[in-house]
Amino acid sequence: MLEVIHLSKKYGKTLAVDDVGFTVPDEKIGILLGPNGAGKSTVIKSIAGLLRFKGVIRIQSLDSRTIEAKRHFAYVPEIPYMYDALTVREHIEFICRAYGVSPSEEEVKALFDRFELSDKQDKLGNELSKGMMQKVSICCALIIKPKVILLDEPMVGLDPAAIKELKAQILALKESGCTILISTHMLEMVKELWDVTFVMDKGRVLGTYTKDSLAHEDLEELYFTVTKQAKQPAAEGR
Repeated sequence: MLEVIHLSKKYGKTLAVDDVGFTVPDEKIGILLGPNGAGKSTVIKSIAGLLRFKGVIRIQSLDSRTIEAKRHFAYVPEIPYMYDALTVREHIEFICRAYGVSPSEEEVKALFDRFELSDKQDKLGNELSKGMMQKVSICCALIIKPKVILLDEPMVGLDPAAIKELKAQILALKESGCTILISTHMLEMVKELWDVTFVMDKGRVLGTYTKDSLAHEDLEELYFTVTKQAKQPAAEGR
């Protein structure tokens, strides 16, 4: 489970996130939506432990700042970062040592095969395309078998085969009991994945919606309906 409770963050005098709260239950896929400047990136970086913030974030009921919580958590950033002097294989080994996990050779091979990285294992980080870097980043997150995973625009830069495989992996994670939060603008890519969505604008969560509660409206229609309604009072006041 991932819990965000009364999360606020200021940059100087600018309030980027204002008392945001939401929960992604176990075995559910949550989607974080919002236009540019809505505060999504600040929420994501706070969950990932990259920013100081006010409020509470819990991972599997543990404070997100603790080592115990971090052992359950994996993060796939929007812009992947690779170590120039490490090979693809060494990136996986580095992550495994950092998290204290020991996957079998068969598990590593299966992951590389699924993301078409088997013939790229000896390539250095600075030799990879953005798409390849994204695949390695995803593999590094999956290899630790997280209980909670955060994916920020995970399908940007991936080819159709990799997108298909990533979707399958996300659903497999859900079936295994993992909690998943995805932040994305590519609504078509996640329309068959999500269970609950959180729509943000101007630093606040405008609403929380479950797929079961929507009779006919799809994710894209919901997003535009909610954000348009939020802007309507300001338009009428002009």
